[in-house]
Amino acid sequence: MTEASERSVSEARKDLAAVIDAARSTHAPVWLSRRGHRVAAVVAADDLERLEALAEDMADILDAEAARAEMRTTEAEPVPWEQVKADLGLS
Repeated sequence: MTEASERSVSEARKDLAAVIDAARSTHAPVWLSRRGHRVAAVVAADDLERLEALAEDMADILDAEAARAEMRTTEAEPVPWEQVKADLGLS
């Protein structure tokens, strides 16, 4: 991935197609700033989809770790998958 670029919002507005092309071709965000502060970024759609999938995977990992920590704290025993399916009427 190449280094991200930065443009003012007003500059990006003047040449939005170039901003989009830069994000797509470099796979790096084009940061948009207003009064010297970053306020948004333009990223390629496929890059955003990949980031969303990774974020979802990370959320699942954190949820699983939280469940394991709770089981350690409460000393609860895991429920076997076959029992879960039976309880839900899936077997």
